[in-house]
Amino acid sequence: MLHSLSVRNLVLIDQLDLTFDCGLCALTGETGAGKSILLDALGLALGGRAEARLLRPGANQGSIVAVFDIAEDDPIRERLAEHGIDLEEPSLILRRSLGADGRSRAFVNDQPVAVGLLRGLGGALVEIQGQFEQHGLLDGTRHRAFLDAFGGLAEATGETAGLWHAWREALERTREAEQALAKARAEEAFLRHAVEELAALDPQAGEAESLAERRARLMHREQLVEALNQASAALSGNESGAGAGGGSKGGSGGGAEQSLGQARQLLDQASAKAAGGLEETIAALERAAADLAEALAGLESFSASLDLDAGELARIEDRFFAYNDLARKHVTEPDRLAELYQDFTARLATLESGADHLDALAAAATAARAAYLDTARSLSKARRSAAGGLDAAVNAELPPLKLEKAEFTTKVAASEDEGDWGPQGLDRVAFEARTNPGMPLGPVGRIASGGELARFLLAIKVVLAGLGPPVTLVFDEVDSGIGGAAAHAVGERLARLAADRQVLVVTHSPQVAARAAHHWRVSKQQKGGETSSRVRPLDSEERQEEIARMLSGAEVTDEARAAAGRLIGAA
Repeated sequence: MLHSLSVRNLVLIDQLDLTFDCGLCALTGETGAGKSILLDALGLALGGRAEARLLRPGANQGSIVAVFDIAEDDPIRERLAEHGIDLEEPSLILRRSLGADGRSRAFVNDQPVAVGLLRGLGGALVEIQGQFEQHGLLDGTRHRAFLDAFGGLAEATGETAGLWHAWREALERTREAEQALAKARAEEAFLRHAVEELAALDPQAGEAESLAERRARLMHREQLVEALNQASAALSGNESGAGAGGGSKGGSGGGAEQSLGQARQLLDQASAKAAGGLEETIAALERAAADLAEALAGLESFSASLDLDAGELARIEDRFFAYNDLARKHVTEPDRLAELYQDFTARLATLESGADHLDALAAAATAARAAYLDTARSLSKARRSAAGGLDAAVNAELPPLKLEKAEFTTKVAASEDEGDWGPQGLDRVAFEARTNPGMPLGPVGRIASGGELARFLLAIKVVLAGLGPPVTLVFDEVDSGIGGAAAHAVGERLARLAADRQVLVVTHSPQVAARAAHHWRVSKQQKGGETSSRVRPLDSEERQEEIARMLSGAEVTDEARAAAGRLIGAA
């Protein structure tokens, strides 16, 4: 609900700070006192159009701050989070600044935002009835949601939305399959030739890299064999290489293997006299001997891998070059040929089975459309039934509001054009009215005058009370041109609406003002040659005096005060 409104440097306003409470809040005052400026200020804070004419003469900048109390479960918190605004406190602060050049800036909790976001938040927090054509109940895009809420059609609309999305997804899968099949057919000759070539090669994952390594070894076989023989001789002591005789016994040669054996033998003989001091050294020699044996085995194994028949290198090179030739042809790496082979094979399979697959998807999409259409038509029928109930309820509210000749109708039109269908069904819903018999029906916002429109919207809002979030409602001109029993009916309905939400009403009717739980008086004052508006809350005595003024005019009589007391007491 609206907690407070602060205004600086607007027309007729120098500085104004108002704090609001729940229930019905009435603003009264003489015509021209500045009540409309308050609504203009609130409209600016909610993202309305900014104009330099609203700025107080001589001021360079004005500002409006509206503070709202937001419940923990209010869905507006999710909308704020989507825009990176984390509402940790219960207060939401909407601020708008206006410069002399007509430019404005918008802020939410002191964070700069686009005016569009401010307008979206404002529309979710406040409905100004009878003042802005595209706001609240006058927003035609929301009429279907109002009707669905009145008819209790949440489950039906949810089912319809689910079937619509399922149908659209089935259509998308069909479209993708059609595109894939068309693409495959366009390149069928290429695919078949490429698959034949790749099948002849039969590439395997990792084989290209293995071939490159094997070829490199074989190309340097002689150098590798010589290096292996020399290494083996150095380790084993066979100076002439593998199979050659070793160094002379007792000589300075003998190789690492013989040296390790001799050292181990000498230390084993001395270990008994070392009292355990040589155990770690002997163990280290044992490990060294084991590692040396493993190294010699590795040399022998690698040497064996270099043994090949005369045609081995040629066969390896043929396959190596075949890999590279195909890789260049398909502009890829040799190691990706196996993956490419699988991809081309799958695309051919799509081509060969694509028609049957496409037929199956098209059949599924047709079935999904039929399911959606069946449910959407049932929803249309339910909406037409709910529309009859809504019309009857609203029309029953019109005579007490001095709209006895008026008629309200909810128009539900189901479209046969598939392009108009959506997750909400087939229907366009519009609230229409006529104020006199014989006149054509038309949109509520265009068929009624300001006062009639406000009462129309009041009637609709009373019928829809309790549906949707409890936004703050603002009514302007709702009592225009009425009095007596009609004004009493307006006040009673406003009070009924205010039972579970905040309602602000700008009124000239004492019957309406008497119903208010909180009352402010707007008046003009002149000081230093400047005119400004003053708004102040009224206590119980001041409130009775204000209602008496509204009853009697310029001169407040005792009879008017007594009548005001009776109105307040009855309310």
